[in-house]
Amino acid sequence: MSNKIKIFAGNANRALAEEICQNIGLPLSEAEVRTFSDGEIFVEIGENVRGTDVYVIQPTCPPVNDSLMELIIMVDALRRASARRITAVVPYYGYARQDRKVAPRVPITAKVVAEMMMVVGVRRVLAMDLHAGQIQGFFNIPVDHLYAAPVLMKYMRDEIRDDIIMVSPDAGGVERTRAYAKRLDADLAIIDKRRERANVAQAMNVIGDVRGKRTILLDDMVDTAGTLCAAADILMQAGAKEVYACCTHGVLSGPAIERIEASQIKTLAVTNSIPLRGDALNCKKIKVLTVAPLLADAISRIHSEDSVSSLFV
Repeated sequence: MSNKIKIFAGNANRALAEEICQNIGLPLSEAEVRTFSDGEIFVEIGENVRGTDVYVIQPTCPPVNDSLMELIIMVDALRRASARRITAVVPYYGYARQDRKVAPRVPITAKVVAEMMMVVGVRRVLAMDLHAGQIQGFFNIPVDHLYAAPVLMKYMRDEIRDDIIMVSPDAGGVERTRAYAKRLDADLAIIDKRRERANVAQAMNVIGDVRGKRTILLDDMVDTAGTLCAAADILMQAGAKEVYACCTHGVLSGPAIERIEASQIKTLAVTNSIPLRGDALNCKKIKVLTVAPLLADAISRIHSEDSVSSLFV
């Protein structure tokens, strides 16, 4: 297997890439990825990849543009080195929130990024908890869409356990939250939210009875944490016993850490799809769960042409 598959990583989340390789039982392949003094990115592949099945692990997380360009340039280098197939492993897919036109004269950036990846030579994509499922349709190549549900639900069962109720922080996340509630045999509540502008949300009221319950707010990502913290406040006002939060992607930009530390949230569980940086590393409310075994299993299944969807049956 080691002679037929090679795994590379950019600088976005090298720790995750190394953990994935440990789970597969392969070394992380050699590639130099650095930045010139003017900001341009330089890539040099340090191994022979001719005829190999190559996987590039690179979430397009902050700094988003640098991470994206590293991925694009690495793929180009691998294609020109005659790799047989290049799979982009993108645990966090940046630019995903602009997935449709919601106003005149605005772009659909999720489609733009998909086009860039395909044009440069990506022939398969492995992603996790996309912001919108229809992003898969922006690609004209196979997309394997993983879910962090097994990891997050194990945490919920082990750490929170009794008297829980799953809460969707907005109407758009109801389907996801209902799926968790069904598997955990828990009730469902919804936060009715009004969004004034991007990154600014106001929670209005709770649909459902949360009195005396351990509430778990569930979302695919937390960026500035405005939605989660406002939702936590209203849940406590509605009589919730405790408020927990779980999300796959901890973007945690701007005032996110300050808000979380001052909020009613007892614990925020995120996966390591995005590495913690800065103040987030010292925030005691944040618990990081690893998705490396899940991604490693998916990569092994893709390489051996086995079913990936069976991971979630």
